[in-house]
Amino acid sequence: MALTIGSEAPDFQAETTEGTISFHDWLGDSWAVLFSHPRNFTPVCTTELGYMASIKDEFDRRGVKIIGLSVDPVDNHEEWSKQIGDTQGTAPNYPLIGDSDFNVAKLYGMLPADVEGDPTKRTPADNQTVRNVFVIGPDKKIKLLLVYPMTTGRNFDEVLRVIDSLQLGVNHKVATPAQWKNGDDVIILGSVSDEDAKEKFPGGWEQPLPYMRIVPQPS
Repeated sequence: MALTIGSEAPDFQAETTEGTISFHDWLGDSWAVLFSHPRNFTPVCTTELGYMASIKDEFDRRGVKIIGLSVDPVDNHEEWSKQIGDTQGTAPNYPLIGDSDFNVAKLYGMLPADVEGDPTKRTPADNQTVRNVFVIGPDKKIKLLLVYPMTTGRNFDEVLRVIDSLQLGVNHKVATPAQWKNGDDVIILGSVSDEDAKEKFPGGWEQPLPYMRIVPQPS
């Protein structure tokens, strides 16, 4: 079955630039972002890995671990990381999985189960579906799944925005409206009764519709 929001993120063991990991053990009780790449030494991915490294402290501040994946052997990652640092200003400062047996890409539904062979003989176009972002919660469930084409660089500021929204929802039982930015008003979840909402939000709320209760963002 295809992975969707709410699916358990598959566990796996893999070699990374920071040693062998068991994914669920590596996650621990943290949030995480797993983002994948079709091959090393590709231009759009080079910019993405560099930008992600440059804002890693923003993920750290939110208690979110970062891990990248490329369908390339780990020993190719070192040279690519150097090139990323030289051209983007920041080299990867998080682990990169070497998925040379395609195991993780298959587990996460990014490549067909029958893919095999030498990963270095495959072109980026052969692996063009390995362009996903998974946000995974401490419960090991997928909270966000984004799929990008090879020609469009990913917006990791948007990933941070979604994580802020998700964490607000977990901590305060609120949802965020269209175009929400950190600090904007939020919406009390429909699963919260008025009685419970009065305890959580003693200042009250605006209610422009029977099913919409708007409050300032909790701190």
